[in-house]
Amino acid sequence: MKEGDFVDFELKDQDKEVVKLSDFNSNWIVIYFYPKDDTPGCTIEAIDFTNLKDDFAKLDATVLGISKDSCESHKNFESKQKLTIRLLSDPDSEVQKKFGVWRLKSFMGKESMGTLRSTFLLDKNKKVVKVWESVNPLGHAKEVLETIGSLGSQNGQK
Repeated sequence: MKEGDFVDFELKDQDKEVVKLSDFNSNWIVIYFYPKDDTPGCTIEAIDFTNLKDDFAKLDATVLGISKDSCESHKNFESKQKLTIRLLSDPDSEVQKKFGVWRLKSFMGKESMGTLRSTFLLDKNKKVVKVWESVNPLGHAKEVLETIGSLGSQNGQK
């Protein structure tokens, strides 16, 4: 998935509700892919997006987190960390494959398939306008928010 590509999919969230991307009417949709619930980097990222949720809402931006974890795992992660963002379950990595974030990774000399921490910013037409790959979770949510703010001002939005 690259800038200019159109995106659509449906997955279940932490409450087992079906979420269809096409149902969102926001000016911006932030989709961040992360490896695993309740691990250090993923927790930092989820908490940061939660803490900035109102700021994203002011820019008419919806935030969705996606991992391979089950709906139940997402629910536990949400409860434990007091998260307020929607977490979508992609157990077969189908959406991750579509976005190109399900990749061969290397850790301590071992190779295995896994999620490349990445974020995609979509406009209201569900087209990719910005991609962040190999994301460092610390401060990333703020960087995404600032990018939306600058893109919005370029487009005459608040």
